[in-house]
Amino acid sequence: MSRVLLDTHTLLWFVSNDAALPEAPRALIENADEVFVSVASAWEIAIKVSLGKLSIDAATPEMFFDEQMRLNDFAFLPIAPAHVFRAAALSRHHRDPFDRLLIAQAVAEGLAFVTRENFAAYGVATTW
Repeated sequence: MSRVLLDTHTLLWFVSNDAALPEAPRALIENADEVFVSVASAWEIAIKVSLGKLSIDAATPEMFFDEQMRLNDFAFLPIAPAHVFRAAALSRHHRDPFDRLLIAQAVAEGLAFVTRENFAAYGVATTW
């Protein structure tokens, strides 16, 4: 059974059919048994849209997520206290708080993390 967590950039590239997402991770997402999107990614996207740093194909981030989660049969991964504490305990190889939380979630939940970043230092299985 394949269970994956999408990094924020992976989610955006997947739903927009962006060529920046290589075929192998795209196929992994399409063929996974369960695909999760962290609430942290929704938060990150909502912040970037509100600051004008990101545009999405929807009137609001909420509408974007309502549509994309339904169309792609993705599930939200809530942020649990265990994720927060694990993220805080991670070594300081990487400073971005959203990435650190996503790494902690992937490790805690035993999910492959679909990202272009190299997070091997954290012991998380990344896919490209």
